[in-house]
Amino acid sequence: MTRATVLVVGSLHYDIMVETDHLPRKDETAVGHRWYPKFGGKGGNQAVSAALHGAAVRFLGAVGTDDFGRFLAAGLEAAKVDLRFLRQVEDAGSGLSVALQDSAGDYAATIVSGANQRIDPHWLQDSALWADVGLLVLQNEAPEQVNIAAAAQARHRAVPVILNAAPSRPLSAALRRDVDILVVNAVEAEMMGAAPVASLASAAEAARTLAADAASVIVTAAARGLAVCEAGKASYQIPATPVRMVSSHGAGDAFIGALAAALVAGSSLRASCEAASRAAAAHVSQARA
Repeated sequence: MTRATVLVVGSLHYDIMVETDHLPRKDETAVGHRWYPKFGGKGGNQAVSAALHGAAVRFLGAVGTDDFGRFLAAGLEAAKVDLRFLRQVEDAGSGLSVALQDSAGDYAATIVSGANQRIDPHWLQDSALWADVGLLVLQNEAPEQVNIAAAAQARHRAVPVILNAAPSRPLSAALRRDVDILVVNAVEAEMMGAAPVASLASAAEAARTLAADAASVIVTAAARGLAVCEAGKASYQIPATPVRMVSSHGAGDAFIGALAAALVAGSSLRASCEAASRAAAAHVSQARA
């Protein structure tokens, strides 16, 4: 029996990671210890995470015709992600990010979208793209019109849609009506109109506030855990697994990928959130080079 496929439509970034004692303030030049390249982009990271957690994964996105693009394609291929719908574009370089990570494991980043802005909504009309797809995953590093088109195609095919609304931006009514599960962190929830999240109880309140934007809402609250407002059920909270944090970089993407893998395998939303929370905890506690 063919496994249902997770389709990820989204971004790829060649990450340049810089390690430093502290994140610089405005006008400060901080001295770093080392730098190294890393496969990245929310779309790419979530696709790889879903594949590492056992899902069959297909990716639609764009890279430039540069060495960065070849590096990114190789990263997806190494995770056994289906690359048939990854396009090369001539008029833009591959997406890039520069991330600074301090000695406590916190980070800040700047992204340049590049080829990610060249994803064409018409690519989503290819029926082969949707063969065996059981779940669609989107993020806000892709253009809004791409997410709208992808979610509409999914709705037409009765495919559930996860939207990781990161980075935060206003969601159009056209997108909201086709999103089944909205996932945001505490900062993004506040930027979308919820009260500040300072506890799991306030995360649950934030999820209820955002319930008008999707049938189910997940608000992640870092080391505290997460809260869920699920359609037709009482909201609930899932405390985080206690671990020693090495780096928070990519934790949200690890969560989304594990969540998608569990859901497409048939787990309930609650069980999927629990599995994804454990995956995120494992991710932040591991040293990565």
